[in-house]
Amino acid sequence: MERMWGLLACVGLCVQAAFAWGEALPMVQRVSLLTDRAPLFPPQEARPGTSASLFNGVEGKSLFAPMPVVVHVSVAPLQRDGPVAQLRTLIAQAEAGSKGYDAVQYGARIKPSGEPTSLTIREIYQWIDDTPGQPHAIGRYQFIPPTLRRLVSSLGVSLDARFTPRVQDQLADVLLQEAGLRRFRSGEMERQAFMNNLAKIWAGLPNDTGKSHYHGYAGNKATMTWASFDAQMARIFPG
Repeated sequence: MERMWGLLACVGLCVQAAFAWGEALPMVQRVSLLTDRAPLFPPQEARPGTSASLFNGVEGKSLFAPMPVVVHVSVAPLQRDGPVAQLRTLIAQAEAGSKGYDAVQYGARIKPSGEPTSLTIREIYQWIDDTPGQPHAIGRYQFIPPTLRRLVSSLGVSLDARFTPRVQDQLADVLLQEAGLRRFRSGEMERQAFMNNLAKIWAGLPNDTGKSHYHGYAGNKATMTWASFDAQMARIFPG
């Protein structure tokens, strides 16, 4: 009997530790591999009729699915040209529009003190901390605070580094790996599955239903058709 109670106590402590770990971290606090159960980002603060970005909603809270399994992944050297760069551009078209690397979610009533690419990571964090209650999606890939902090920490980016196009691309490359880029390019993942994974990250992209993965939530909708998305992916990654 004493042995049984000891085992139950051990199990209870393990479960409690697991819940504490999960609650202590934002949605994806470390580099992780995408599972079919969870988007990589919590939605950010939003209102009906706002942009198609997934980064609308309540910062730091997941309203969609459990946290994904956390597994460290390596990121290849940054590619300035070629297919990966073209994929980043495709995503940026769906998310940031003409502002590109200096995009700030238009619902932010109080903007940063300068263009995002002119600010340091520390200054962006300060802007976030000083302006609660508004959306803070920022940059070409519309990073929200928990994701930005997680990626910066994972890659060891200095807080005094500027939020340059190169830094933003490096952070985005982690997300591409999480979506399965390596497996897709090696033939282990079908293009449709990879595209659906990308749509779970960026709501401006459609999934294979032709709609945003978060269609109808806080005004989210895809900014391109599935046919267009598929055609551009086939052009970027032929064969």
